[in-house]
Amino acid sequence: MRKRVFFIFLSLFLILSCSERKELVGPGRLGVRAEKAMVVSAHPLATKVGLDVLKNGGNAIDAAVAVQFALAVVHPSAGNIGGGGFIVYRTRDGKYFTLDYREKAPAAAHRDMYLDENGKADSGKSRQGHLAAGVPGSVYGMVMAHEKFGEMPWRSLVEPSVKLARDGFPLTEKEADGLNWVTEQIRQYSTVMPSNLEREEWHEGDTISWPGLAVTLERIAEEGAEGFYKGKTAKLIVEEMRRGGGLITYEDLANYRAVWREPVVFDYKDYKMISMGPPSSGGVAIGQLFGMVSHFPVGEWGVNDVRTIHVMAECEKLVFADRAEYLGDPDFIEVPVFKLLDPEYLALRTALISLDKARQTTKISAGQFIEEHEETTHFSIVDAEGNAVSCTTTLNGSYGNYVVVGGAGFLLNNEMDDFSSKPGVPNMYGLIGGEANAIEPGKRMLSSMTPTIVEKNGKLFMVTGTPGGSTIITSVFQNILNVIEFGMNMQGAVDFKRFHHQWRPDYIQYEKGRFDRALRKKLKKLGHSLKKRDAIGRVDAILVREDGSLEGGADPRGDDTAMGF
Repeated sequence: MRKRVFFIFLSLFLILSCSERKELVGPGRLGVRAEKAMVVSAHPLATKVGLDVLKNGGNAIDAAVAVQFALAVVHPSAGNIGGGGFIVYRTRDGKYFTLDYREKAPAAAHRDMYLDENGKADSGKSRQGHLAAGVPGSVYGMVMAHEKFGEMPWRSLVEPSVKLARDGFPLTEKEADGLNWVTEQIRQYSTVMPSNLEREEWHEGDTISWPGLAVTLERIAEEGAEGFYKGKTAKLIVEEMRRGGGLITYEDLANYRAVWREPVVFDYKDYKMISMGPPSSGGVAIGQLFGMVSHFPVGEWGVNDVRTIHVMAECEKLVFADRAEYLGDPDFIEVPVFKLLDPEYLALRTALISLDKARQTTKISAGQFIEEHEETTHFSIVDAEGNAVSCTTTLNGSYGNYVVVGGAGFLLNNEMDDFSSKPGVPNMYGLIGGEANAIEPGKRMLSSMTPTIVEKNGKLFMVTGTPGGSTIITSVFQNILNVIEFGMNMQGAVDFKRFHHQWRPDYIQYEKGRFDRALRKKLKKLGHSLKKRDAIGRVDAILVREDGSLEGGADPRGDDTAMGF
């Protein structure tokens, strides 16, 4: 076997040795600079809440808790207390921790719950309305993170969000447009229409408050997890489920727990990546991508070379095929993480890539071992002591399942669509799933979220992540490569246009302006199909520069904002 791998490497070397070095693009814009601490999130008010915590002596976890709750108020399309997510945390002395607060299937869920009488998957039931909701994990996740690492009083971290929800805040243009878009869906799927949304049209600068959410957050500030999973809030959730035909019960809420997981850690040249393991597919996926792309001199080719684009897309196809076959909730199935990241296995997968021709999707399957409308949100934080948080959290689709819990003022998720409603049937992001991700009571659905921290020579180097459904994995991959292979600043790397391939459907999606006409022609000649689309991802990232200062990269595709001191 090792001889076979040797000949694979030799063949690749002979093919690649004839390549010519291409000029790199410029470093791009320089982002917000700070000497001590930085917060980058999807909304300026949430970023300010987190920064205030750091200025008042809180650490990165304290700030993460405050930002999570603030985003639930000011960025309701994705910020949440009715969803879930993942945290990757690196302490100042280089210890790693990953927290899984992903939603879980209710106890009454079953594998065929979204199939009609003819056995066909009914995607509407898994995406809109009460039946689409998994048991939320966000509040429990924040409580667990704070109990283990927080330093400031719990109430002080939730109180800023209570104030924002109670007193109101001005809408950005994007948030006003979002509310105008979603109001009719909320009216259709909620059993009690929130009075604060009964407005004909929203405009930039209008003030909105969330009085029901303010009261819910006040209970959380006072009682912690019990203020959500038991008592009045739990009663309101269950009553909403009963009115709308959902499945979540008192027992589902009382039994929910977040889980500390083992991180996925791997090396790429002089860099060490720390990312999230299953039930997130993100850490394994980018580990495979970096493992395969390491066999090609993409840094020498350059970011706009057709060979770079081609190789990255071909690697992405192979990774998403493996994702569909092998990834799921590790509490329910054995996920072969080490085998998927094994260098010999990845070398064999790499050998399937030809530089002369794109491999057809129909000829790609999961390897044999040797022997999300996309709306999630991400924030990155580095505190004055050097602790770092990379956190991605979501309702899944934009504004989740469109159900606002009556009397509680918050939206519920539609994460049940992230299960395989039927093996081989794509979800809302076109992702194919298999038996490993079938619906089971109490199971966590597979995710693409990829919160990631990068070290260089044993020191903190980069904190990154993004929303974007299936494009999360490839956006994080490209964001890191933009810095370490293509010489970009943090903001330049975030700004740079992206592309994406996920095995099925068989085409490269690309942002307008990413490929010029000549590059499109070359890619088509190699056999790639192309599809232009709107923005891919909203990366929020932090880079530790050579002089030790911090650079925040806030994605211009949204209202994302970096602030530091």
